[in-house]
Parts: sequence; structure tokens; C-alpha cells
Amino acid sequence: MAPMCQYSATDGFANEWHYVHYTTRAIGGCAAIIQEATAVRPDGRITYADLGIWKDEHIDELKKIVTSVIKYGAVPGIQLAHAGRKASCELPWKGGKQLHSGDNSWLPVAPSALAFDEGEVIPHALDIDEIQTVLEDFKKAAERAVKAGYQIIEIHAAHGYLIHQFLSPVSNHRTDEYGGSFENRIRFLLEVVDSILPTLSSNHSLWVRISATDWVDNGWNLEESVKLSAILKSKGVDVMDISTGGNVPHVRMPIGPNYQVPFAAEIKEKAQTITGAVGLITQAKQAEELLTENKCDLIFLGRELLRNPYFALAASKELDNTGQYPLQYERSYK
Repeated sequence: MAPMCQYSATDGFANEWHYVHYTTRAIGGCAAIIQEATAVRPDGRITYADLGIWKDEHIDELKKIVTSVIKYGAVPGIQLAHAGRKASCELPWKGGKQLHSGDNSWLPVAPSALAFDEGEVIPHALDIDEIQTVLEDFKKAAERAVKAGYQIIEIHAAHGYLIHQFLSPVSNHRTDEYGGSFENRIRFLLEVVDSILPTLSSNHSLWVRISATDWVDNGWNLEESVKLSAILKSKGVDVMDISTGGNVPHVRMPIGPNYQVPFAAEIKEKAQTITGAVGLITQAKQAEELLTENKCDLIFLGRELLRNPYFALAASKELDNTGQYPLQYERSYK
């Protein structure tokens, strides 16, 4: 299960909605569940209703989710995130616009003082000391995630959020050691990885989600994604979760079934790393073909699991008749 925000938390705390939501997908047969973007600090939330892991008090409610996910057969994962300049937004069902004022708004931060879109808030550009503080926040968040029992820790470096903002020359105009060259632009992500790895044991797996391209000239691109993926593998990152876009508004993308799969396939081949594919994968046979054709190693399901929490069980039943439905539901599938 790919991470998908639920925008249903209060002060970052998980609640009954999250518990039921993730437990249902575990019962539905997901092999692993990556919990939605969970903010490493309050100003890193996309909205005021995002999940958080910036304080120890968050751990107990998250642990309830982890315990239930494991009980019903899935591996629990969490995506650690900071929204950067795309933070401080209204809830999607209330328009989703960036908030400029009010109790539920705050000043976003970013690598450079560049707004995401016209009319949006110009973020505060992080200085070196502030970057170090954010790195420490990622480390502490990972420590809390381990205490909560998550076995997969995924770093969110995609979709135009803070780490992606550092990666891309479109959003990173810095002239210090965090900007300019490819080596400088990837520095922040590598430092996040280096800060998190010591907190993990052999029972944990570190994954990174990236956007393989900005879909614009002179932006972050596939060639750089291949190079980055190889470096991350050498550092100990186990899986590259490959998506695209999100850092530049109003981009025309060739959206259709499997439209992001070629990026995962090329990164898998050229970086020789384990990759997961995402993006309009909605059918069992479609997903199975991607695996048998060696275009990726893992299938990340997103919105299809919002439509059908039992997709994985149904797919297993369809493909090889091995789907084991809960005993309580079995009579419905005979």
C-alpha cells in the first residue's frame, strides 16, 4: 500500500479513523502498508490535519496501528516527511489552497525563497543551522518510528516536498554546499539517510520515494535519479519507490495506465537496485505482468486500495486461486 494522506489527525495524533483504515487494508491482504506522510515537525505538515511524529506523545497511538497491521498479516511501514514550501494548506475537501493567515497556517520553509505557485506564500529559506535542525528532526522521528514498531522506514523525497525541493534545480537556487551541482543538491537527502541508518537494526528496511522527473526541461530528471539511486543503494537504502512530478505546477504529464513504470524499470536496470512501481496500476493481471516482465520488483497500490481495500485478496484469487479471505467473510467468495 502506497502512502496516501488522510488529513484526519489533530495535532499530529492518529485516531480511530487511521486505526480502522490501515487495519482494513491489512485484513484485505496487503503484504506491506506504508503509512501516509507523517510529519517530522509541525511546520512540515501539508495541512493542519496531517499525521505527525515530532514528539514522543505521538508514539502510543501509532503503536496501536502497528500492532493491528502486524496482527492481520502485513508489514508495517511509515513515510517520514516534510512538506517544505508546499506546507500550510487547507484540507483538500475544503479547496486545498495554501493558507496565508489564521490559526491553521504557518510560514513554510524551503531550500530557497521561491513559492511553489503564483500567489502562494514565499517560504523562508533555511540557513545552515536550520538545515541541521531539520536533519535532527528526521533522526528523532526515525527513532520514534522504531519505538512504535514500524519495520519499513520510508523517506519522502518526492512530489515537490522539502527533500525533492533540495534535489531539483527548479526549486533549489542555493549557492552554498546544498545548491548548484548534482552532488550539492543531493547532499541534504544523503545526510537524512546517514542520520537515520544508525537508528535502524537488521529488522528494519530503509526505503526512499523519489519523483524520477519534474517533467520539465532543466528540472530534476531520470538520469539524475539513476545516479542518485545507485548512491543510495551503496549507502544501505533497500528499495527505491519511484513516482514522478509534483515539484512544478501546471505540468502536462502523459497520465495513463503504467505511465510511471518506465522510470522504475530504467532505475532498476541501470542502478541495479530494488524498485517499486506506482501510478494507475488498477488490475491484477496488469500488476502481475509488470513483475513477470521484470519492470519492477514491487507494486505500490494507491487509490485502487481506497476504492477496494480487498484488492490484494481479490487479485490473488483471480491470478492463482490462493487468496485466503478471513474466515468471517469466506462464505461470500465461494
